[in-house]
Amino acid sequence: MAGSAISKRLLVKYAIWSLKFLACFAMFGTFLASSRAMANEIPHGSVELISENQWISPGEQTYFGFKFELEKGWHIYWVNPGDSGQPPQFEWHLPPGLAHGDTEWPAPQRVGSPPIVDFGYQNSITLLVRLRLSPDAPANGAEQLAVNLKVLVCREICIPGKAQVSMNVPIKSNRPEPDARNAKLFAAARRSLPRRPPGTWTFTAIDQKNSFVLVANVGGTTTRATFFPLEESQVDNSARQDLVPTASGFRLVLSKSDQLLKPIKRLRGVLEFADNAAYLIDAAVENGNSAGQ
Repeated sequence: MAGSAISKRLLVKYAIWSLKFLACFAMFGTFLASSRAMANEIPHGSVELISENQWISPGEQTYFGFKFELEKGWHIYWVNPGDSGQPPQFEWHLPPGLAHGDTEWPAPQRVGSPPIVDFGYQNSITLLVRLRLSPDAPANGAEQLAVNLKVLVCREICIPGKAQVSMNVPIKSNRPEPDARNAKLFAAARRSLPRRPPGTWTFTAIDQKNSFVLVANVGGTTTRATFFPLEESQVDNSARQDLVPTASGFRLVLSKSDQLLKPIKRLRGVLEFADNAAYLIDAAVENGNSAGQ
C-alpha cells in the first residue's frame, strides 16, 4: 500500500510538472510567433515581411520590408524586368484606416548576357513599402497585415511562385520605437535606393535616329555610368552603352529598342556610377535636329 501511494504521488507530481512545461512552451511559442513574421518559401528562396518599428501609431507612418533570400545564381526582377520576366506583385489586405504607399525599388543589376539582358536582384534584397495609419484609428490591440505575393524566380529557367505573408502588428498611442533587430536591414535597404540628383546637375536626352544620347552635367568628368530605363521597350537593354567623358560630365549613347513605336517626351530611369551611387533620372527628350546634332 505504501509503495502504491508513493507511485500515485509521483504520477501526480509528474503530471503537474508536464502541464507546467507545456504551458511555458506554449507561451514561448506565442511570443516567437507574435514578435516576427515567419519566412515563407518561394522557389529557390524565401521571403519574409519585416517591420522597422515595434508598433504602429495613429497618424504615423512606418516602413515595412519584403526581405528576399535567394539561392546562388537565381534572381527576381526590378520594376522594369528588362527583356524577360516580371517584377514581384503585391496584393495587400489591410484593416480599415491603414494604407500603403508604392514599393520602393533598389537600383537593379544587369542579369544575363546578349541578346537577352534582364534587370533584377540576386542573393539578398529588401523591398521597402511605407504604411500609414489614420489619425482617428483606435490606439489599442493589434491588427493583421496580409499580402498575397506573386514572384517569378529565374536562372536558366523561370519558376513562378506564390506566398501569403502576414504579420500581427500592435497599435499604441505613443510614437513608434524602432525594432533594433531590423535596424541594419532597413539601413542597408535605404542605401541601395537610388537618390535624387543634386540640384546643380542637369540631364537632357537627345533623340537621334537609332539612339538617345543622354547628356549629363554633373560638375566634373565621369568615365563610367550605366543607365537602367524605367519604362520597357524604349532602350535596347542588351546593347552596349558608349560613354564619352566631357569636362562637366559625359554623353551616354543608348541604342533604341526595336519595339519603340513612337517618340517619347521624357527618358526616365536609374543612373549608376562607378562607385555604385545611383540616381533617379528624369530627362526631357529633345529632337536631334533642334538640338543641333
